[in-house]
Amino acid sequence: MKIDLILCNKETGFVIKNMYPLYLHDLAEIHDTLPNRYGIFEEDETRTLSEQYDTQNIWFENPEELFPYCITVDGIPAGFCLIASGKYVSREVDYCVHETFILRPYRSKGISQEAVIRILDKHRGRWMLDTSSEDINSRAQLFWSRMILAYTGGIYQVEKRIIHNMPRLVFTFHNQ
Repeated sequence: MKIDLILCNKETGFVIKNMYPLYLHDLAEIHDTLPNRYGIFEEDETRTLSEQYDTQNIWFENPEELFPYCITVDGIPAGFCLIASGKYVSREVDYCVHETFILRPYRSKGISQEAVIRILDKHRGRWMLDTSSEDINSRAQLFWSRMILAYTGGIYQVEKRIIHNMPRLVFTFHNQ
């Protein structure tokens, strides 16, 4: 099993955009959300997947501060990890794991952990990531807790916060 990371741009970003609705569908279970009246998992009046694609363009237009990684396994897209920096993160950190997603056939195989560790190693500094602190999200909480513990050797902070009116489990650490 060969895991690769592809830093996407305007020409290759469509691969992440293709997987994004599946990510939102997974989140719907955690956040107890429904699709809008057009069947799209967006809060606004987005009517088509094509329109939803356009909302993702920012990730491919700011290569100095936004790092949209496609995760592939044996050349097949398996997921993505979106990393933000600069004006897209709070002043206390240099980088933020904004969103991470692995397609169901690739879960529980160590792919996420290997990919995220390789991404973290590419970007040195102060990090933050958050995940839902709801009980239904226990699998992701366990993943992040174990992964960050192993990656940092136990030198990290974790706290519960409300972010965008949602209960979150927030991890911060350094990898300089």
